[in-house]
Amino acid sequence: MNGLVAMVASALQADPYCGDVFVFRPKRGDRLRLVFWDGTGMVLTTKWLESGRFVWPPIREGSMRLTREEFALLVAGLDWTRVARTTVKRPTKAA
Repeated sequence: MNGLVAMVASALQADPYCGDVFVFRPKRGDRLRLVFWDGTGMVLTTKWLESGRFVWPPIREGSMRLTREEFALLVAGLDWTRVARTTVKRPTKAA
């Protein structure tokens, strides 16, 4: 775990104690490691798929941000890159 925390600080230049969840995927692609600070200590969680691989997009700048929904789909092992967002115009006045 200390190696992943150090990687967050050095390679990603992020604060590992900020409360964000940092997700790492080994080369095999069938496992995820999640590291985050919960306010009382550092938490390391591992998830692996019994079959298949996690969908992982090409990363251009060393890291990327996911929405809660994208994160949930990723951890569920679903292809979250194929989910289309519905754009909704903001109402101009109350009904």
